[in-house]
Amino acid sequence: MVCTLFLNLIVAVNMKNWNLLYTNVMDCLKTQLSPFLIYHHWKHTQHVLEASEYIAQQENTTEEDILLIKTAALFHDAGFINGINEGHEEESIRFAEKKLPDFGYTEKEIEIIAGMIRATIIPQQPKTKLECILADADVEYLGTNHFERIGNKLYLELKHYNPNLSLEEWNDMQINFLQSHFYHTDYCIQNRTAVKEKNLKELIKQRKLEKR
Repeated sequence: MVCTLFLNLIVAVNMKNWNLLYTNVMDCLKTQLSPFLIYHHWKHTQHVLEASEYIAQQENTTEEDILLIKTAALFHDAGFINGINEGHEEESIRFAEKKLPDFGYTEKEIEIIAGMIRATIIPQQPKTKLECILADADVEYLGTNHFERIGNKLYLELKHYNPNLSLEEWNDMQINFLQSHFYHTDYCIQNRTAVKEKNLKELIKQRKLEKR
């Protein structure tokens, strides 16, 4: 009852309580995500949230827009809570649309957040600056030295859906994805592309050795 009254008060004065929203959604992710989601784990959401905020700051984004980006990052994989893999982004949007009005977000802001979540769909096709930032943050690891470690988590998660997926097939998938992927923000283009290309070359070299 007290919680409901507090949420109503937030709406009444059109204030956003980020800390309360963050705690609420992260608690849902920590307690409701399936244990086999070792890539789409709550820690992935936390990483994307932090990466998106950092990239946004490097892109000279306003504090108001950074809050919307952080909100989209917080919700972008929440659709996995309902056990949905294909099309989880739309389920994430439905979750956000249901929850965000209780935390002072306007209809227009929720629409912007939905656009950012859709921008993470592969292949990525962001249309706005904010969508570009979240799209890059979601796969920022491609251009880091954590690429192999994080990629292995995604491989093991995908094997839950497809137990016959071999490591060789997975590496071919990664090569194809890296060859078609490009970053959208100036920050990631300048600071992540070179390492991403290095990771791609190492994968190609590894596959050639495997095929001998």
